[in-house]
Amino acid sequence: MIIANKWKDYEILDMANGEKLERWGDIILIRPDPQIIWEEKSFPNKWGDAHAKYNRSKSGGGSWEIYKKIPDSWKIKYNELVFNLKPMGFKHTGLFPEQAVNWDWMMEKCSNSQKQIKVLNLFAYTGAASVACLAAGRVAEGVDPYVGVSC
Repeated sequence: MIIANKWKDYEILDMANGEKLERWGDIILIRPDPQIIWEEKSFPNKWGDAHAKYNRSKSGGGSWEIYKKIPDSWKIKYNELVFNLKPMGFKHTGLFPEQAVNWDWMMEKCSNSQKQIKVLNLFAYTGAASVACLAAGRVAEGVDPYVGVSC
């Protein structure tokens, strides 16, 4: 297993009771995650710093409970990639940060290829992998690699 540990703008601060406490740039969110089955928080004092929490509805979907003012959208970076995030109506922010290891792999393959590469992104929910490949192609062509996406 390869862990996405090169992030500067994303961090899991704590996990407990089926929830993750995450930092997305300067914004701290609490989001549900059914894989978190333990009950004890490692850093209970950090949970009070959250800007918002996504609460699931028993009938499906859910909504964000806002504790502190947050912008409608905000930017975070991963290396030269820039993403616009926002709290979506179904617990997501428009980005899956654990996929960064895949972006790194794809960027390495694209930028080191001796031939033109065509990419078919079958997991294009956020577009982040496509943006990573585009950025790598721009590096291979000697073009400024700055690429941004609005998720």
